[in-house]
Amino acid sequence: MAMQLEAVVPFGRSLDEYCQMFALTPEALTGNILGVADGPASFNAELTAQGGQVTSVDPLYAFTPDDIQQRFDAVIDNIIEQVRQTPDDWVWSYHRSPDDLRANRLRVLAAFLADYSRGDSRYVVGELPTLAFASGQFDLALCSHFLFLYTDHFTYEFHLAAMLEMLRVAREVRVFPLLTLGLARSPYLPTIQTVLTAQGYTVRMMQVPYELQRGGNEMLVVTRNSPED
Repeated sequence: MAMQLEAVVPFGRSLDEYCQMFALTPEALTGNILGVADGPASFNAELTAQGGQVTSVDPLYAFTPDDIQQRFDAVIDNIIEQVRQTPDDWVWSYHRSPDDLRANRLRVLAAFLADYSRGDSRYVVGELPTLAFASGQFDLALCSHFLFLYTDHFTYEFHLAAMLEMLRVAREVRVFPLLTLGLARSPYLPTIQTVLTAQGYTVRMMQVPYELQRGGNEMLVVTRNSPED
C-alpha cells in the first residue's frame, strides 16, 4: 500500500542529501541558491556554515522553533511505521533502515532548529505559486519533496504555475523526486515538459545517485535559455 499523507509533512534533508538528490557540483554550490519548500532541512544551515549563499522559503517559517518541533513530532511515528509496513517500496542504500531514516531526520531537524532559532533572514515565509523575490535573483532554485511528490494534493495548474514562478526568479530549476507518494511518475510531468519546452526552456530529466522511494532516482532540470527582458 502506498504512503498515505493528509498534508505536506515537515521533513527536511541534509546538505549531503541535497548534493545527491540534485547532483550539485562544487561549482553549483558557489551560486546564489533558493531552496523552495525547504521545510526543516539542514541544507541551508550546513551550506551557509561552509560559506555558501542560500535562501530558504516555506510557509513553515511562520512558526516558532517549538511549533515546528511539535509538528514534526506529531507525524514522525506514523510515517516511519508506514515505511516499515511497505518494505518493498524503499531502497536502503543511503539510509540503511527505517530506524536509520528516523535517526537521520532527527539529526537534520536538530541542525535546522539550531540555525533557525537565530532568526536569520535566510529563512523567508512564503509559498508557491507566488514568490516575493525579484526576477532573476537566483542562479539556482531547488525544490525537494514537494512538487510532483504531492500530485494528489495539488492540481496540474498549480504545478505549472509553480514551475514558471521558480523559473522567473532563478536561471535554473531542479525538482526531486518525480514520483508521487504512490511510487508512480507524476501524470503532470509530460505536459509540463511540453509546455516549458514550447516556451523556450531547456527541459531534461537526469538520473541521480540518491534513491529512497524505489524508482525515485530522477530529477527534473529546467534552464532558462535567454536573459529576462
